Amino acid sequence: MSGDLKLGLNVGYWQRNADDATEVVLTAERLGYESVWTAEAYGSDAFTPLAWYGARTSRIKLGTSVAQISARAPVTTAMTAMTLDHLTGGRLLLGIGASGPQVVEGWYGTPFPRPLARTREYVDIMRKVWRREEPVTSDGPHYPLPYPGGANLGKPLKLITHPLRPEIPIYLGAEGPKNVALAAEITDGWLPLFVFPEKLGAMYGDSLAGAGPGFDIAAMVLVSVTDDIRSALDGVKMMLTLYIGGMGAKSRNFHADIVGRMGFADAAEKIQELYLAGRRDEAFAAIPDELADGISLVGPPARIRERLQPWRDSPVTNLLVMGPRDEPTLRTIRDLVLG
Repeated sequence: MSGDLKLGLNVGYWQRNADDATEVVLTAERLGYESVWTAEAYGSDAFTPLAWYGARTSRIKLGTSVAQISARAPVTTAMTAMTLDHLTGGRLLLGIGASGPQVVEGWYGTPFPRPLARTREYVDIMRKVWRREEPVTSDGPHYPLPYPGGANLGKPLKLITHPLRPEIPIYLGAEGPKNVALAAEITDGWLPLFVFPEKLGAMYGDSLAGAGPGFDIAAMVLVSVTDDIRSALDGVKMMLTLYIGGMGAKSRNFHADIVGRMGFADAAEKIQELYLAGRRDEAFAAIPDELADGISLVGPPARIRERLQPWRDSPVTNLLVMGPRDEPTLRTIRDLVLG
């Protein structure tokens, strides 16, 4: 039980067009939001917009939620993180994630199997890079250093630049219980995408048992301050329709799996079936209102204030708001969460 919640803003990744969120980031910093987070899928990358916002701000922490590990070698992510951390005065929060097999194998052209082992190896190499205790080597099967073969001229190297911080905070985007347990074991925080706060402890209590002091559970949550609750819930359901129905294969969809673990397995199966059959309106209609309401904060301020209590009573320590871009709404959310 966290009680007090930290507050951040997640601006996500670009959709069809470029989306410079500088003004909303500046507004969030001015209003006292602790952090802003960017994302990537197979469009805009996570680091470039974050550097752009970092150059225009002075206090707000800068997080990736998440940078996909298959997009970059671990030393490349370590160098990028070190560089950005220096340029922003130590404000980086490095969120990484394995993504899913359709993106990893279809976009990056790399194998997806053994994501937990790959993540463990990836994190270990990045920390070796930042600590600069010795030339970096790794005998793991996924990212061996030096490379065993090729020209047979590879040699262990040490990062040229001294990091501003030898321990940049690492967060892990995770949905499955084993992946969440890995986050608790080897990283500084967990970035869950869908959280039903009343169910979180039962779903992940055992997985989080290994978390150390200060472990940050930074939950992404769609927020809509409005009197039109029906319309707001429909907005959440549109997002869920895509993620449950189409963000993954029928045989392997991590988003559908997590919805199933929340107690909506039958609905998730039906939504997938309808969506993949091209019946998207019916898939949308199959999303239970209880699910949409449970993972979001929607309605007038009084309703959101009431709905915040389960979040305060849950293991969540940090709310990363998604959706609002205007100053009055961001101020209202700040007052409700931090007031």
